[in-house]
Amino acid sequence: MPTLYIVGTPIGNLEDLTPRAARILSEVSLVAAEDTRVTRRLLSHLGIHPRTTSFHQHNWRNKLDGLLAELAEGDVALVTDAGMPVVSDPGNELVAAAARAGIKIEVVPGPSAVTAALAMSGFAGDAFSFLGFLSRRRKDRQSALREASSSVVPLVIFEAPHRLRATLADMDTVLAGRPLAVCRELTKLHEEVFRGTASQALEHFDSPRGEVVLVVQGRPIEASSSPEAAAEGDAATDTELRRQLIGLREDGIRAKEAVAMVAEAMGLPKNRVYQVWVEVGRKPR
Repeated sequence: MPTLYIVGTPIGNLEDLTPRAARILSEVSLVAAEDTRVTRRLLSHLGIHPRTTSFHQHNWRNKLDGLLAELAEGDVALVTDAGMPVVSDPGNELVAAAARAGIKIEVVPGPSAVTAALAMSGFAGDAFSFLGFLSRRRKDRQSALREASSSVVPLVIFEAPHRLRATLADMDTVLAGRPLAVCRELTKLHEEVFRGTASQALEHFDSPRGEVVLVVQGRPIEASSSPEAAAEGDAATDTELRRQLIGLREDGIRAKEAVAMVAEAMGLPKNRVYQVWVEVGRKPR
């Protein structure tokens, strides 16, 4: 039975392509790609030359029936320029149509900028909220950030380099003082992770280049009237406090600046934050 393969591709470093993904790409009769030029470079690196066709946000409606017809005859691989198809990508339309048609679907997992950035951020990764790309309109962008500001889990956001400063300015307005990580060019030669606040990131990034993923610390957990819940909240806050301070220590941030930043972001007394700063500095981690 012909199969639609959802294939994850590298987000930068070509060595991150899995052996299974390489094999599937060499065996299918057609590769549906977000940008065929980008995908052909990957295929050339592998030394294979399957047929390719474009499938992106501007043409998916016109291409859908043709790809379903292709799937009636042979296997098709769905890829995006970087990472997993369907994530901030119109590939879901093909997957949904194939499912409705009773076509066999298999996923070939691969790199993801979402989880890579979350791992690099140092924030708690038990749960997170993925917002994809925010609106290009400032009003809508700020509205989305306000709606997400109450989330107690980290926010993961994609952004284009030419809009990074505008988004950081909105974050400084809506999420002032909230710790964040700006992950740029992940897995590539010029990979960079900036940790701090939105205002500090604005000072750091003048004319950024490359793909960007922003990870913003979730809202601090508030105290609860329940003793059990309060104890759990205190433990979670202490764990996150230590995580934040360890990261800032490793980044070379001075005590006064780090304590002020974290105390404001987490709504904690500076003396408590400083005490933990001293503790994490002398205890082996």
